[in-house]
Amino acid sequence: MRKIVYFLFFSVISLTANTQTLSKTEQKILKSVDANTTYAFNLLKEAVNINSGSFNITGVKQVGELFSKELATLGFTVEWVSLPDSLKRAGHLVAYRKGKKGKKLFLIGHLDTVFEPFMPANPYHQLDDSTATGQGVNDMKGGDVVIIAALKALNEQKLLDETTITVYMTGDEENAGDPKSVSRGDFIERAKQHDIALAYESAMGMGIVATARRGASGWQLEVEGKQGHSSTVFGDNGYGAIYEASRIVNSFREKLSGEEYLTFNPGLFIGGSEVSYNDKTQKGEAAGKTNIISPKTVVIGDLRFLTEEQKEKAREVMRQITAQNLAGTKAVISFKDGIPSMPPTAGNEALVKTVNEVSIALGFGEVAAGNPGARGAGDISYIAKYLDCLDGLGASGKGAHAPGETINLNEFPKLIKRNALLIYRLTR
Repeated sequence: MRKIVYFLFFSVISLTANTQTLSKTEQKILKSVDANTTYAFNLLKEAVNINSGSFNITGVKQVGELFSKELATLGFTVEWVSLPDSLKRAGHLVAYRKGKKGKKLFLIGHLDTVFEPFMPANPYHQLDDSTATGQGVNDMKGGDVVIIAALKALNEQKLLDETTITVYMTGDEENAGDPKSVSRGDFIERAKQHDIALAYESAMGMGIVATARRGASGWQLEVEGKQGHSSTVFGDNGYGAIYEASRIVNSFREKLSGEEYLTFNPGLFIGGSEVSYNDKTQKGEAAGKTNIISPKTVVIGDLRFLTEEQKEKAREVMRQITAQNLAGTKAVISFKDGIPSMPPTAGNEALVKTVNEVSIALGFGEVAAGNPGARGAGDISYIAKYLDCLDGLGASGKGAHAPGETINLNEFPKLIKRNALLIYRLTR
């Protein structure tokens, strides 16, 4: 019995120590979050049960309408940013309010998922006390609901008054429309009017946030060789296009694969005596015979990087390798920019400090910046050079982009609380 008393005593001491670092106003915010836990879960379930694959324009707009109503109730002015029909994307949800208090915040979410209507359905379903599954439940409808639920708690305490906050939920994050200058033009211009961007992509546990994300770009290698009888390979007709393309790609690996945060993946390799390739669909056909030296090969791939400097250095090495052709061949490589990187900065690190202070005050433990190589590119990367940024603030779970994607139900209310206090402190 004495052990139980000691345990309860020290638990009270611990709880008191945590609440002592929270103001009375912050404690009221937490009570609002607790009172609205059921609301948050119901909103998440409703959103997940609407298919909003990137190409499902109707579904994306339905999720946008659902969240629009919630944000309008919180006093935000709501707009729908339409995109040209040629992009074949739904558009974006924007909700904003303007004031003169604290930092100007730009909160980022997205309405779409990777799951299109023709894929097997996976509606919201609670698996046990701590886990639920559903398409986009953590990436990132869970993150969207974290934003709305945190703002709702602040609004109930009248703490959004005089703040400048924009909530921007894109409709095509998983497959952004081209050209990016159009699909992300409004997004970038609005972000420039703020001080801090907070993105609500999936959290990698309670103790990790993202101060950096790698960028993504593409490359295409085209190789030509002398067609001839296979018996003359390595001789008068040279090595052929397939050998030369193989040499180039393997040399990329030998020269660059050891560099931290840099990856380059050949996703399609097609060669033969007859080759056709469609750049838009990234599909091709080839025909060849074992006794014919291949005259053409096409290879496409991606290149991921942490900084623009790293990207450009890698590209230069790849150009040099491509230019050193085997006999009887010639090759050219071209590059295409995709999503820029979000490099680590002092401003981003300062935001981690604030999140860490909030987390410790809540008794949730310390928070640190995660490994940039663990995350791909995201919407926040388009604006990283204009303002301080932090990502990975959304819902936690497993299996994003895969059947059976899950959310951690125990951590979900905690993440709402942490973000409500983070937004509160940044806007004072």
